[in-house]
Amino acid sequence: MIQRIQTVFLVVVCLLGAVLPFLISLYTNVDGNEVFAQNEPFILVAFIVSAILAIIAIVLFKNRKNQFVVNRLNMILNLFLLGFFVYRSLNLSGESNISEKGIGMLIPIVSIVFLVLANRAIKKDEDLVKSVDRLR
Repeated sequence: MIQRIQTVFLVVVCLLGAVLPFLISLYTNVDGNEVFAQNEPFILVAFIVSAILAIIAIVLFKNRKNQFVVNRLNMILNLFLLGFFVYRSLNLSGESNISEKGIGMLIPIVSIVFLVLANRAIKKDEDLVKSVDRLR
């Protein structure tokens, strides 16, 4: 059913991937310019694909196993994005030239948390359906 709690979690993931990267800066480079997702093509594609995977998972509400798998793929994508941000933040100079890490680098972490919560709710629904089938 589409009105389940995992749908709310997946909508939050979709909004985190599709809207927030354009509003919040990822980091500030050495020149003092704020870098958003649209300035980096790899990051932009990763955020958009994450949002699309969340929408696909919402549409797959009748097939909970596939929904679970799509959420896992989305988690892996967000882990790669997080790894890229960690790599980028370690390479930003912080000694003589001032560079700031933005709050936008935390978007994949929040997405992963909501995907884990959605998978937990999907698993709970699947266990409930299995227990009901066992009683028949």
